[in-house]
Amino acid sequence: MFVPKPNNILPASMSKLVGKNDFKRMRYPVHIIITALSMFYLGKNSFRNIALILRVAHNVKVSHTTISNWCKKFAPFFNNLSLELIPMLDFNSDEWHADETVIKINGQKYYIWFIIDSETRFVLGFHLSPYRDSSQAFALLNSVKDLGTVNAIVSDRYSAYKVPVKSVLGSSVKHIRVESFKDDVSNNLIESFHHQFKAWYKTKQGFNSFESANNLISMFIFFYNFVRPHSSLNGLTPAQVAGLNLTEREKKKYLLVA
Repeated sequence: MFVPKPNNILPASMSKLVGKNDFKRMRYPVHIIITALSMFYLGKNSFRNIALILRVAHNVKVSHTTISNWCKKFAPFFNNLSLELIPMLDFNSDEWHADETVIKINGQKYYIWFIIDSETRFVLGFHLSPYRDSSQAFALLNSVKDLGTVNAIVSDRYSAYKVPVKSVLGSSVKHIRVESFKDDVSNNLIESFHHQFKAWYKTKQGFNSFESANNLISMFIFFYNFVRPHSSLNGLTPAQVAGLNLTEREKKKYLLVA
């Protein structure tokens, strides 16, 4: 079995975010920016609709272009918040589910690779790439290998996962390769996430650059994991199901809605 050298495993795209790490020197109050981001990442509002709502509801005049920039430029900031919060969470699990889906960047096909914890529905990581091969599965799994102890990785029967699962996570981790409607274990959990992601993605009509797509996807995942209540989780966020229990002061620090 081929096992690549550690220095040959490329980092996942989620580690390549660019933009601002804070809200310093911003013309608008932080709560207005957070409101705009919430409307974009938790709903299907266009930048123009968000600008209209801010003007009518908050008497704040801001251009749709500025809102568009906000929705991209703060990806490193929210990623840093995620990195601070993740050590508080428990991802020791029976199964993590991995799969990839297609998006378009400037009309070109790219693959977005996701991995999700079955017990909390928390998106553990993602990787954006124009390629669909085992190197990308290595990048994805390598980015999440230290988050917890897992008994099995569930994927479809695509062969790209076969070597990376054993090489990165070890021989003790079972690899369950499923086909829809034919196996006892299904990959419906991550397919359900794909539907939610695609519903949001379709409102974007594609992305115009790799950098923009990578940032936007990272922000979407933060709001999915930490902000959005899920009906399938009894109104909790995946982070709360994973054990996140913050005081009111901590919620304000991490800009999370109480």
